[in-house]
Amino acid sequence: MKEAEYIVTDELQMAIDAALTLGRPLLVKGEPGTGKTQLAIEIAQRLKAPLYQWHIKSTTRAQNGLYEYDAVSRLRDSQLGDKKVHDIGNYIVPGVLWDAFECDERSVVLIDEIDKADIEFPNDLLQELDRMSFDVHETRTTVAAKHRPLVIITSNNEKELPDAFLRRCFFHYIAFPDSSTMQRIVHAHYPDIKKDLLSAALSVFFDLREVPGLKKKPSTSELLDWLKLLIADDLSPQMLGAEEPRTILPKMHGALLKNEQDIHLFERLIFLHKQRKR
Repeated sequence: MKEAEYIVTDELQMAIDAALTLGRPLLVKGEPGTGKTQLAIEIAQRLKAPLYQWHIKSTTRAQNGLYEYDAVSRLRDSQLGDKKVHDIGNYIVPGVLWDAFECDERSVVLIDEIDKADIEFPNDLLQELDRMSFDVHETRTTVAAKHRPLVIITSNNEKELPDAFLRRCFFHYIAFPDSSTMQRIVHAHYPDIKKDLLSAALSVFFDLREVPGLKKKPSTSELLDWLKLLIADDLSPQMLGAEEPRTILPKMHGALLKNEQDIHLFERLIFLHKQRKR
C-alpha cells in the first residue's frame, strides 16, 4: 500500500505522537471498516519499523502472544529417542510479543480486535505490556524488550475492556469520516475518478448510511469497493439516483448492503416513496 493511500487526520496524528511520547499502547476504536488495522501498517511504514501482527480470535489466550510450549513434539521425540529432547528450549515456540521484544530496532506491534477474546485476555497482558518483559517458566529465563515497541490495539467495541487495562492505554476513537475527509480518502485510492461520479456516489453513500433501521451501515472499505465497480463499468452519475435518493436500489448495491434485511428495508422505502408520489 502506498503511503498516500491512508489519510491520517490531525487528531489521529496527535494520538500516535502521544502514545509514542508516553510509551503506552494506543487503543483504537471505531466502526468496522474505518481503517483501524490498516493504521498499524501505515505507522510501521512511516517509522520504517518492523511490524508484528497478532490477530485475535475467540480462542486466543494471552499466553499465545508470549510463547507456547510444544509438549506433544517433545513427547514424540522422547519416544523416538531424539537427543534434543533433553533441552526443553527446543520446544519453546516464540509468540508475536517475544519476536517484537527481541527485535534489534523499535518495532510496531498490532494486537487486532482484542475484544474478540475472552474478557480476561486484556488483564492477562497487563504486566507484560507494563514491564515490556515476561518470564519463560520452562527455561527459567526472562525475555525483555531491547526497544519498547509501539503497540497498536484495535477494538470494535463488541465487549467492554477492563478499567485496569484502559488506564494503561492512550485512547483514540476514529470517527467515521465526514464528506470532505472521505473525498481525500477516495482520491488517495482513485486519483483519476471523475468529479461528478464521486459527488453522486458520496451523496448516495451518506444517504444510505442515514437510513433508519439499517442493520449494517456501509463502511469506508465498502465504499471503495463500490467505487471500483462503478469506475470499472464506467457508470454515469445519473444512473446512481443521487438526485432522488431512496428511489432506486443503488447500482452494484451488493458492495454496500450486506444482508437481505437491509435490502428489503431499502426496497420498502422505495415502495413507500412511490406510493407518496401517486
